[in-house]
Amino acid sequence: MSDTEIPSVVGMIAGNGLYPETFARAARRAGVRSLVAAAFTDETDPGLKDLVDRIEWMRVGQLGKMIRHFKAHGVTSVVMVGQIAPKNLFDLRPDLRLLKMLSRVKERNAETLFAAIAGELEADGITLLPATTLLDDLLPAAGPVCGPALSDRQKEDAAFGFRIAKEVSRLDIGQTVVVKKGTVLAVEAFEGTNEAIQRGGGLGKGEAMMVKVSKPKQDFRFDVPVVGPATIETAAAAGVNAIVVEAGSTLLLGKEEIVRLCQEKKVSLFAVAE
Repeated sequence: MSDTEIPSVVGMIAGNGLYPETFARAARRAGVRSLVAAAFTDETDPGLKDLVDRIEWMRVGQLGKMIRHFKAHGVTSVVMVGQIAPKNLFDLRPDLRLLKMLSRVKERNAETLFAAIAGELEADGITLLPATTLLDDLLPAAGPVCGPALSDRQKEDAAFGFRIAKEVSRLDIGQTVVVKKGTVLAVEAFEGTNEAIQRGGGLGKGEAMMVKVSKPKQDFRFDVPVVGPATIETAAAAGVNAIVVEAGSTLLLGKEEIVRLCQEKKVSLFAVAE
């Protein structure tokens, strides 16, 4: 997004983790005049209120309230930043607007639900921007990122794991696999990335590699692969000594801390281009 395209008022659909804070700071550096956040109880960090101009707290599922909040403050562009825990996505207490939307969604998964929400926003004149907006400097290029260099054997595993992860993501199962010496140790599904890392790391006995990719035709408005300091901590504790991500398609949130942790924990971080 060029400077001329940056709206003066930007809405944030703020989930959990470092993502909302990272985006808010980037938006300020880019000259965004007003940040209007929709925050979710038991998800969004309460500290976000100090980084935005307006914030409204709501439950996951209060779609009508969120749209009214944005419209009341002149928001016509929003960014979805931060995850919503899967248990909350699939245990909704929907308001009337969301109920009507859900009645039109035939296959309910995270992607179809978010796409339908994007459609509801569009119906009220609110455009959902890519979640990578203003964060290009956090998308790594292909090659070593930080931590120890990969061995030739690990590079082979990186290529192998990348192929497997791409196929698994194409089937909409998950976007992360854990591998070791040409063997798949764990595949992420509904349980989430951390649980897959722990499962695979335990089987890998200190020599496992985690590979995380984007889906084919991924909609980057609401679904961006993310690696943060907690990912490095979880990997190191589980015995995963290398993390491979997709170049240009994975956000590194808390990058300085990621670099420090990779050096301290001796975890390799490497980016592969498709």
